[in-house]
Amino acid sequence: MVSLRIIPCLDVKDGRVVKGVRFQGLRDAGDPVERAAEYERQGADELCLLDVSATPEGRANATETVAAVRAVLGIPLTVGGGVRTIDAAARRLSAGADTAAVNTAALARPELLTEIHDRLGAQCTILALDAARVAADEVRSTSPRWEVVVQSGTSRTGRDAIEWAAEAASRGAGEILATSWDRDGTGVGYGVELLAALAGAVDVPLIAGGGAQT
Repeated sequence: MVSLRIIPCLDVKDGRVVKGVRFQGLRDAGDPVERAAEYERQGADELCLLDVSATPEGRANATETVAAVRAVLGIPLTVGGGVRTIDAAARRLSAGADTAAVNTAALARPELLTEIHDRLGAQCTILALDAARVAADEVRSTSPRWEVVVQSGTSRTGRDAIEWAAEAASRGAGEILATSWDRDGTGVGYGVELLAALAGAVDVPLIAGGGAQT
């Protein structure tokens, strides 16, 4: 039986919630503390707080924002953005997060997932996977294919997203937050083909991101 959870994801930049389309054209969308409290009031099961500027700007996630959100939140909280080491992941948890999400750093050094798993547990290890569909004229197969994008979507890696998800799960990721770059911010619905492909490749829970309809 599929367990359905409602998990709002707040993209945060410089301490403010931002919204855009395909990670670009970011506009201010409010205070993360106020947004988090309102989502919980509306019945959210969990919340993700993703610092979209942390990796491109080479800085750590703002722990004060994490602590402020935690102070008003009674549901589980996942925090990602700029998690490059096991100590950085531990600091997110110390600030009030329940789980740490890693993206760019894990792709560069997959052992990071195993390190977080071994020290903090599978339940605290989430892979944040941003995937973009590869154009049909770039592949020789009739089946759809997706590649991993990093640096808040500004860099395409050429790495097959489904293969990377399977490797990440084998290395200790206890959950995968899968965001469709093509659908992000569009409101046209989730990338169900991507999610189906991922579900067939891993046996860990999936969080669907990108394209939610309002």
